[in-house]
Amino acid sequence: MSILNWYVLRGFLVSFSMAILILTFAMTGANLIKVLDLISEGASAWAFLQFMLYILPIVLTFTIPWAVMVGVMQVFGRLSADSEITAMRACGISIMQIVSPIMLVTVLLTAVCLYLQVELGPPLQGKARSLLKNAVLEQPQSLFEPGRQITFQNTLIYIDDKEPSGRLRGIDLYVLSSTNSYSQNISADYGEIKVDREKKCLTFIMYDCMIDNKQPDSSGTVGRFFSKRFEFNYDFGKLTNAQRLWIRPKHMKLSDLMARIRMTKELNKDTTDLEVELNQRIAFALSPIAFLLLGLPLAIRTNRRETSVGLFLSVILAGTFFMSIIMCESLTNFPRLYPQYLLWLPNIVFQTLGAIMTYKISRR
Repeated sequence: MSILNWYVLRGFLVSFSMAILILTFAMTGANLIKVLDLISEGASAWAFLQFMLYILPIVLTFTIPWAVMVGVMQVFGRLSADSEITAMRACGISIMQIVSPIMLVTVLLTAVCLYLQVELGPPLQGKARSLLKNAVLEQPQSLFEPGRQITFQNTLIYIDDKEPSGRLRGIDLYVLSSTNSYSQNISADYGEIKVDREKKCLTFIMYDCMIDNKQPDSSGTVGRFFSKRFEFNYDFGKLTNAQRLWIRPKHMKLSDLMARIRMTKELNKDTTDLEVELNQRIAFALSPIAFLLLGLPLAIRTNRRETSVGLFLSVILAGTFFMSIIMCESLTNFPRLYPQYLLWLPNIVFQTLGAIMTYKISRR
């Protein structure tokens, strides 16, 4: 029996390992584009490695359950297609005996996901966010991209093009008044950015400008006039040195999140958003068990050994599960619907269906 268990477990571990490598690489790819853009602007490669390490725990909480389903679909789909499950059962070996080593591994993986979701992952995700923000502040030139709105205090800036040298073309600058209406509009053919890293000050210089003052400026001028040069200074060092004392619930450890919930309740305030965050983490962490229970009978029922079939089914099921939780999470602003409890529906549905289907298969 131990030889048979190792045979099934080995096949699962091989499929699981390949799946988690591919899925983790794919899910980190979109985030890495932001860091690579910053590196191209002059940020250090160390920032890239730090960002990778910081986001990896949260990414694994998504890819581990998905890889469990892929592994189960691949292994039991092949065993079913080759009639090996039929042969095992003819020898008196039940489905639960066949799947028992994989269930043990899945329980261990669930514990890993739980630790990543409630302790390790959230603080590191906060560090990844701060890392990106600080990298941008250290390389403010990276902010200026064609078609992207740049906001500095009460000023909005748009550019049409950016040359490899860093020179900007087609610039529109809008200064907002206290009522958020445009008080000044400045258009320029081209411009450049100068950065004083020691003083942490950015100087945005525009040339051949058309200035349109909707309201009187500091000199009392109103109307349109032309200027050969216009400078706009921004002290980004203030943002670098600012310390955020209020941590987002998304970046808190479990103990801190529970303390925030208790404190909020004592103040007689609504805790729905905090409870949603707490329940969402635990629901995600328990997803490997749900994926195993549902993936096992589906793999046996499909009776196919093709890799594409298992991958297709795993993508559909994982997508349905994750999207269902995200949709329930989006109901945070509707506390009367109790979104903190609706988050458990995907787990309940997946585990219940999986248990029923597995029971029916085992009774054949």
